[in-house]
Amino acid sequence: MTKAFRTTICASVLAVGGAGAALADCGTGNVSILGNDFPALQAVVAGASACEGPNVTANLTSDHRDLQVAALTANPSQYSVAVVANGSIVPLLNEGLIRPLDDLVAEHGASLDPTQLVRIEGQIMAVAFMANAQHMFYRSDILEQAGVDAPQTTADVLAAAEAIRSQGIMEYPVAIVSGAGWDLAQEFVNLYLGHGRAFFEPGSAAPAINNDAGIATLETLKALTSYSNPDYLTFGSNSVQALWEAGEVGIMMLWGSRGAGILAGENSTPEIVESTVLAAAPYVEGQTRPATTLWWDGFTIAANTSDEDAEASFLAMLNGLTPERIAANSALAVWLADGYEPTPASAGVVASAQAGAAPYPMQPYMGLMHTALGENLAAYLQGSASAQETLETIEAAYETAARTQGFLN
Repeated sequence: MTKAFRTTICASVLAVGGAGAALADCGTGNVSILGNDFPALQAVVAGASACEGPNVTANLTSDHRDLQVAALTANPSQYSVAVVANGSIVPLLNEGLIRPLDDLVAEHGASLDPTQLVRIEGQIMAVAFMANAQHMFYRSDILEQAGVDAPQTTADVLAAAEAIRSQGIMEYPVAIVSGAGWDLAQEFVNLYLGHGRAFFEPGSAAPAINNDAGIATLETLKALTSYSNPDYLTFGSNSVQALWEAGEVGIMMLWGSRGAGILAGENSTPEIVESTVLAAAPYVEGQTRPATTLWWDGFTIAANTSDEDAEASFLAMLNGLTPERIAANSALAVWLADGYEPTPASAGVVASAQAGAAPYPMQPYMGLMHTALGENLAAYLQGSASAQETLETIEAAYETAARTQGFLN
């Protein structure tokens, strides 16, 4: 990994650094892991499962965000490990459901780089191991056929989409992860931060999206979905990737962690793979950073789990992150660990990071804003509410939730 890229990621997502040598003995106890389902995390879990001593099980599912709070609230917790990102860790912090890791790091984490340790109010609450971001994928052959250059801005994406459609090359040339709910809200977050704006008033939990940038973000989102398949409100990452691999779209915004699978071509054709280019997320016209957010993924240990299980869980997760395992799986992620060498699949995340993409906000009330966005954006896209009405509804829904949880008076 280049020094420049390490520095960029460190400043943006709080994490770079190493993982220890292979750990044959991970103690005793039960290790149960809850996390998302994608190849990089599957590789980590395989390493954790290779430990001698503990009984290791895992539930890797796209529904992990919906399960984590209830699962870790149980006493004892249903899972000893929750794999989180800088957005999904916040609800667990708010409810006190994960334990500080300072003692475990002091005893077993000598090989971890200090910048790999995610500190909240001075305590180590997570160990980060990979970076991710949504970024642009485009088909160079489709753009060449349409006679357009590679897009640099969201306006360029829309112009290229119109050229592709108007020439009859593809009817729905664009795909984004726009499924109603969390995914659609994340698209708004990406575009809004691309305007260089904040979601809240400085030093306050008061919302700050009912403005010109909020209107422009909604309009761009609506324009992008106008070039997508009419079923766009059902699109998760799996369906967007499937559309790409079937050759149905020419430009998409998708998570970088999907790049390795797409370039492997197992569900596609050589023509599609050879013309696939992974690039930085586009800029909003006139702005200076890509319209995306940088994320780190890392592991936490449940508060409501025994000390024996917590120690075994920590050791098992480190065994999933050895330099040898990272080197063997370099193509699956942008790893924040020794043993990683950038691959073609990491190009879009690296380019977005080096261009200054913002990290996902970690305020304790950002989850409430994300929920309010997810519940109210579809009405605007379907034409049943104006942009102004939509922003007012979102802010009102957020304020109600923020008052209930004590963030606003």
